[in-house]
Amino acid sequence: MDEKTRLIHARRRPGPLARTVGPPIQRGSTVLLPNAAALYGEALGYGRAGLEAQFALMDALNELEGGIGAQLYPSGLAAVTGAMLAVLKAGDHLLVADSVYRPTRQFCERFLGRYGVEVDFYDPLLGAEALMALTRPNSRLVVLESPGSLTFDMQDAPAIARAARARGVLTLMDNTWGAGLLFKPLAHGIDISVQALTKYVCGHSDLFMGCAIAADPKIAALLKDGVHQLGWSVAAEAAYETLKGLRTLAVRLDRHGQSGLAVARWLAQQPEVTEVLHPALPGARGHDLWARDYSGACGLFGLTLQPAPKAAVDAFLDALKLFGLGFSWGGFESLAIGSDHQMGIRQFAPSLAGPLIRLHIGLEAVPDLIADLRGGLDAFAAAR
Repeated sequence: MDEKTRLIHARRRPGPLARTVGPPIQRGSTVLLPNAAALYGEALGYGRAGLEAQFALMDALNELEGGIGAQLYPSGLAAVTGAMLAVLKAGDHLLVADSVYRPTRQFCERFLGRYGVEVDFYDPLLGAEALMALTRPNSRLVVLESPGSLTFDMQDAPAIARAARARGVLTLMDNTWGAGLLFKPLAHGIDISVQALTKYVCGHSDLFMGCAIAADPKIAALLKDGVHQLGWSVAAEAAYETLKGLRTLAVRLDRHGQSGLAVARWLAQQPEVTEVLHPALPGARGHDLWARDYSGACGLFGLTLQPAPKAAVDAFLDALKLFGLGFSWGGFESLAIGSDHQMGIRQFAPSLAGPLIRLHIGLEAVPDLIADLRGGLDAFAAAR
């Protein structure tokens, strides 16, 4: 054969791959099939559906969540929106927790309405029966996020799931705070569990990845069809790195949770702080629901400061040295943001005594983080 042909077809002869701890990373769009009969059969025919690294991650996520048919998406937001699109149709009615992640809210407000889906936001503190009173004959899905973004409102997910199922309404929960480890939505009756794997599962603030998982085979099939029909795909390298993060999730999350509670307890004693919004903290809002349903806490929580102008809040943030000022969370580093700017879109905003701050407690030593926060609070007090 001509050299050009030999170069195209040069490859290692078929044989078993060496067994390694992690799955092989296969880069491929085309999948070569064994014979003509397989071209239109049940065999995997195209790499967009995933190869070994993606399948290994899906299997591990099914194990984590206690579900079937885990689907991967190129970001956490894509997982939320993709799962919604998989089960919704024109004419459906959707109920969404008012405390939901802002980009999720924007998708519901700006996108779904164009395709004939009616959306209402509900007070996340509503009990199950009060929430069901908002349903209509065309209600298809209830979206929960617990604890809720920024204010960490706790929802009674098991009660809502039971009440919704009795009415033939599906439930979807953004469980990124629980990371699939601290809370098991599917075991508590939720139909679809969604995570931004970008956060704690990946764990290093350098990847985007999301997943949606169901326990019911029919819903799992809808999710799979949605991924295929909407064209989602994730790279093998990203799936491999996400799987690496998943292996150490339990160890890291335990450290985040312990450190977060230690910092939260200290903050609760500081005169500049009016309230700590951490559901795992005894006496905090939603603590009873957290204690009943959750096996632990992560490092993300909120706090309110004494009433003060924005300049004083900015002084607090700018004085921090160890806490980076940045969005997202779940990595090894500690982060802080001011949250008042995002509260204006809420329809059922809780009553807060002062400016709202969100903290993510990373893997640094707790005494160092406390010292950094004390410096920030001193700057806040001086600027008031």
